[in-house]
Amino acid sequence: MTQPRQFVIEADGGSRGNPGPAGYGAVVIDPVTGETLAEAAEYIGVATNNVAEYKGLIAGLRAAKALVPDASADGALRVRVRMDSKLVVEQMSGRWKIKHPDMKPLAAEAARILPASAVTYEWIPREKNKHADRLANEAMDAGKRGKQWEPSASTAALDPPRPSATAGLPPVSGPPGDAAAGAAKARAALASRPGAAAKAPKAAPQVGWGAAPDLGAPATFVLLRHGETALTPEKRFSGSGGSDPELSAAGRHQADRIARSLAERGTIEEIVSSPLRRCRETAAAVAARLGLEVRIEDGLRETDFGAWEGLTFAEVRERYGPDLDAWLASAKAAPTGGGESFAEVARRVAAARDRLTARHAGRTVLLVTHVTPIKTLVRLALGAPPEAMFRMELSAASVSAVAYYADGNASVRVLNDTSHLR
Repeated sequence: MTQPRQFVIEADGGSRGNPGPAGYGAVVIDPVTGETLAEAAEYIGVATNNVAEYKGLIAGLRAAKALVPDASADGALRVRVRMDSKLVVEQMSGRWKIKHPDMKPLAAEAARILPASAVTYEWIPREKNKHADRLANEAMDAGKRGKQWEPSASTAALDPPRPSATAGLPPVSGPPGDAAAGAAKARAALASRPGAAAKAPKAAPQVGWGAAPDLGAPATFVLLRHGETALTPEKRFSGSGGSDPELSAAGRHQADRIARSLAERGTIEEIVSSPLRRCRETAAAVAARLGLEVRIEDGLRETDFGAWEGLTFAEVRERYGPDLDAWLASAKAAPTGGGESFAEVARRVAAARDRLTARHAGRTVLLVTHVTPIKTLVRLALGAPPEAMFRMELSAASVSAVAYYADGNASVRVLNDTSHLR
């Protein structure tokens, strides 16, 4: 019996703006020698990251099929698709539902190219998907110049073929979707269609409004304050040292509204939540709409307000006036009764930020958290002093956003958006 041809496909796609100018890239590789067999890259106009990623997958599957005349015959071809998009890998593996209307036809198109038994999917870290990433960026760069990507001009294959990069893969076997799905990573600025290879010059870091091309897409954190609880309308201190209240009826309605809004945008790739109940309930409403799981990050919990928990500002002023004055005057002062100072919270939140930016480089991640962590992330991104915390308004179920680049720079993109509630 003739052994099936075996290929590895690495694909990527992204959008500079999400949605914004978008493109995709894909490369077909011999799993034994590491040789590049085919490339594809294309600028696709304005689209989201996820659309571009699916387009890259489709291009890669078509390129592999073109290499084997009888590819549609059962057993003629076995393909392992490797992508740094957890969304595409999980959806095409059948483990996540495809709910977004833009994704359904693309997933169906990808599934029709080769027999289901011929394809398995594997998540890989972004740094192991460099070839497809470079192709995608070349395609978007070409689109910026009003042109399409051309194989003859490509410099995507920076590295010479290295058998160890792919030969170490286990044989392509098992049912579709049996490859392990890893953590989270992908991108938000790449693309691809048939392509070439060579050496890419490394650009110097760019100073100014835009990110340098070699920095890739930022980690974008969409910061969602939880919906209302019974304490919210009364403006009572409600931190991590109190009763851990649930969402009120109004809060559940708000969570549903933001879930609908985020589903329509189709840009969220991961969800991370504070461990407190009001955040977990808000995150769950969004996750149910998007078909995503929720990860818990303890560093996103609200400040422990000590003896002030459950009290209004006026009640704290009446009972603990001197302590309140000290707290308002210094970020190092803690609430009465062993609560956390803003300085302590800032260290905790900054550590969580660093963990999350490393884990989610290039992705758009929803962080469901509280007033103090969101204000802290915005303040740190702006390089503002601690007293700026008292000069920001954050409504219940409001959305803010900060983008974090590989060179350490950050950009505040949205603050206290409540348009989805109107």
